[in-house]
Amino acid sequence: MLSKLTVTQIESYHEHGFLIVDGFLNDDELETWRQCVDDAVTNRLGESVEHLTNQVNPQDFYAQVFTQCLRLADTNGGVRELVYDPRLGKLTNDLAGTEGIRVWHDQALIKPPHGNPTAWHLDVPYWSFDSQNAISFWLALDDATLENGCIWYLPGSHKTARFDNVGIGHNVGELFNVYPEWREIDPVPAPCPAGSIVWHNGLCAHGAGANMTNKYRRAMTCAFMPDGSCFNGKKNILSQDLFESLEIGDLLENEEQNPLIWHNSWQ
Repeated sequence: MLSKLTVTQIESYHEHGFLIVDGFLNDDELETWRQCVDDAVTNRLGESVEHLTNQVNPQDFYAQVFTQCLRLADTNGGVRELVYDPRLGKLTNDLAGTEGIRVWHDQALIKPPHGNPTAWHLDVPYWSFDSQNAISFWLALDDATLENGCIWYLPGSHKTARFDNVGIGHNVGELFNVYPEWREIDPVPAPCPAGSIVWHNGLCAHGAGANMTNKYRRAMTCAFMPDGSCFNGKKNILSQDLFESLEIGDLLENEEQNPLIWHNSWQ
């Protein structure tokens, strides 16, 4: 695994809102990630599709955008060890430029053969906190190509984004009804060989093309919340009990729900 980011990489992330690092994992590490994620997804879908997946109605449009399995670290020790690795936490925190970083949630995103496109959207507006420094990683378990639906970004959109959003629906460009000025930004594709990683700011607009191949395109992702973030009233993936216990403005610091995986004081 890559151990350090360069100043140039960090500056590029803040300028464009995303950073691609090819060859982030070596071959053995990639195989470990693949095995752990495959096992976790198989168990999740086999036991209860209602529990933190989008596969209750697998023929729905959204279910054919990708198979989404959330919080796999809760049910698979191997995934937990990989996603919560403090080395990965430090790299993510260094990019975000925050004092500390907490996991918001992990999720596998697997675009099926002939899968639907992923509409342009923002991440943070879905979540239970508002932050301009939220960040996610997207780790390619298979080659992500133009043909099978790699991610596309609107570089710099994070600088003017608000906390307004649209859902991931049939209309790929619906986000431009909310941000018409972004129509002038040239989209940038982010094809990634397997083992590569992409970090992006939670307010950087992104989407993905359709999978025009007959093979799956697997990725493992994790969203992170800056330490010190506060509840904004949205439930998102919070448990019902935790959601009902919170008031708007409360700190989100539950270690079981949102573990702190890196803080600068740990150096």
